[in-house]
Order: sequence, then structure tokens, then C-alpha cells
Amino acid sequence: MLVLHVAFAFVPLGFALVGAACLGWLPASAGIHAWTGGAFGGMTLAVMSRASLGHTGRTLVASKGVQMVYALVLIATVARVCADLQPQLGTPLLHTAVLAWATAFLGFALAYWRVFTAPRLNG
Repeated sequence: MLVLHVAFAFVPLGFALVGAACLGWLPASAGIHAWTGGAFGGMTLAVMSRASLGHTGRTLVASKGVQMVYALVLIATVARVCADLQPQLGTPLLHTAVLAWATAFLGFALAYWRVFTAPRLNG
């Protein structure tokens, strides 16, 4: 459940960043990336992991690997927003964001492969 709250925190943060962009203080893409990476990406993984465990009869506890997936999405989002805010550091931050994002979703697929392919635990 904690990851849902962390992901949801990117909704008001995105609004604040877009508001600052409307005042000309920041690029608008910072808020968009907070929403799409942090809120959409984080909530998507959180709901997929919870629903996958629940619908297959498993306990609703995120493994260490899945917790790392959540952390990678957070890292990717923060790196992407910071790349918008610090253009001089853009390339390394963009590479960090891409690597963390791709690793997170690949990690989710690997962590849940057995959940998706094994029979339901309680029949």
C-alpha cells in the first residue's frame, strides 16, 4: 500500500510543477513527467502486483525484488524530472531514467513470471 501513496504524491507534485511552468519558472515537461512516470507508472506497477497476487491466491506481500522494482520507478521518475530541471545534467539523468524505467518493468515481468504461469495456489 505504501507504494500507492508514494505514486499518488506525484499527482500534486505534477500540478505544482505545471503551475510553476505556467509562471515561466520551469519547463512544462517536468510536471508531465511527474504525472506520467511517478503517478501513472508507480500506480500501474502497484496495482498490477497487488492484483496478480490476489487473483492467484498468494499473500499480498511484495517481495524484495518487487520492492526494488518500485524503487527503480521512483528513481526513473526523479531522474527524468531532474533532467527537465537541470538541462546541463540532462544526458546522464536521461540515461539513468531510461535504464531504471526499463529495468523496473523487465524486473516486474521476471518477478511475476511464475505467478502468471503457475496454477492458482488455492485451487
